[in-house]
Amino acid sequence: MDEQLGLLKVTVVQGKRLVIRDFKSSDPYVVLKVGNQTAKTKVINSCLNPVWNEELNFTPTEPLVVLNLEVFDKDLLKADDKMGNAFLNLQPLVSAARLRDILRVSSGETTLRKVIPESDNCLVRESSINCVNGEVVQNVWLRLRGVESGEVELIVKLITPVLLPQSSAQIATRS
Repeated sequence: MDEQLGLLKVTVVQGKRLVIRDFKSSDPYVVLKVGNQTAKTKVINSCLNPVWNEELNFTPTEPLVVLNLEVFDKDLLKADDKMGNAFLNLQPLVSAARLRDILRVSSGETTLRKVIPESDNCLVRESSINCVNGEVVQNVWLRLRGVESGEVELIVKLITPVLLPQSSAQIATRS
């Protein structure tokens, strides 16, 4: 059976240089999928550089693998047009949460890991995974695939309980 991992908070911040799917513009919205959970943002009318600043929450289970993202143009009289897709590998985020526990980082801000753009990911630029007051946070820009242009900025937070080792006194009181 899969084990619940905590809370995954994804803030869809903004899009840049999205493609035109209507006459002169598009009405974009974003659909995120983690495992079998799906959430979507509101529609931003007539905008190719939308700002959503919308937080979507997921309760993922182990193994946590990929966050899938699709951008669509809202249409009234026909099916919504695709405006590109991207994905984010969540394994580095999970590994960083484990590293946080090993290093016992629970306050302040510490960089735990860097992820670089490669042919097998959608990153536009290098991304740091930080521990900010106990939360594991990654700010990313993802390049949309299957279209001429477009990028989406996300802030991804994995909120798990900080696992601190028990002292021998705590263990003795339970006996």
